[in-house]
Amino acid sequence: MKTEEGYTSSNAYLAKSNGKYAKAVANPLNYSFIFVIAMMVGAAVSGVGRSKSLKERRVPAIWAANFGDSVAKRYVGAFIGGFIVIYGARLAGGCSSGHMMSGMMQTSLSGYIFTLGAFGAAIPTAMLMYRKG
Repeated sequence: MKTEEGYTSSNAYLAKSNGKYAKAVANPLNYSFIFVIAMMVGAAVSGVGRSKSLKERRVPAIWAANFGDSVAKRYVGAFIGGFIVIYGARLAGGCSSGHMMSGMMQTSLSGYIFTLGAFGAAIPTAMLMYRKG
């Protein structure tokens, strides 16, 4: 919402930036919106890939070996995984990979601890989920 002094929000996260985040929300056609659209277009383009068949592009062999060859199941799994990543990034107040890269480059102890924790959880999870193939 716009006030006489500028933009503000009842949302504490948006209000803490002295109106910068609230102004971005009020004007949705901004850099962040274009960035998200570009990520979706990039994902779609990369999904075309170099695979031989449309089926292989939609359901990779390792997914089919572990979870079946249902295209719908693959898309639901990808959506749920994406939602979990977005939710976690929002909950943490930033991007997890950015925290790893920036934190480690700044030799921040929290960056190293987070990276160890992320890989310590991701590697066993991937090994359990993708046992076949």
